Parts: sequence; structure tokens; C-alpha cells
Amino acid sequence: MQEILINQADKGMVLARDVTNQDGRVLCGKGTELTDTLIERLKKIEITHVAVQGHPVTVEGERTLEEELQAIEKRFSRVSDTPPLMFLKKRLTEQMIIARRK
Repeated sequence: MQEILINQADKGMVLARDVTNQDGRVLCGKGTELTDTLIERLKKIEITHVAVQGHPVTVEGERTLEEELQAIEKRFSRVSDTPPLMFLKKRLTEQMIIARRK
């Protein structure tokens, strides 16, 4: 799942969460495929962000999952003999993978 600006939204992307108005009313349900018309309607009612499935938008400076996992390996490389820190490393790695697959 990726939170993107409505201006980054493109036809064919699928909503990962409901889009709601300020009162909490659901405007578009999770799983809705975006169309050009729907994107324009959301812009007109001043929706600024949407959550979409996958990770369809590349953000400058953002690292790939592989780069993030390598960074975790590097950070924990000097403490491989400390069980609590190895547990933390394992949990960070698992959470990073889960977050990117949503």
C-alpha cells in the first residue's frame, strides 16, 4: 500500500483504503479501481491523498525494499552476538517486508 497525492493518481490504480470526506462518509470504497473521471471528481471535492494498492509511484530519494533490507543488515552488522538486538533486527526486517507488500 502507498499513500499518494491525488495528483499522482492514475487510471487503473486500486484503492487500498476507503476514501472518506471530513464527516467520515465513504466516498469510494476500498478496492475501487480509479478512472480519470473519478480522479477528477475527487480533486473537485478537495481530496488531497489516497492510499493505493502496491507501490505504483516512485518517489525521488526513496529506497527500494532491497536497499532498505541492506541498510538494516549494515546497521546491525557489528552486534551479531547480542540476542536482543538480533531479535530487533529480525522484527524490523519482517515489518519492512510486510509494509511494502500491503
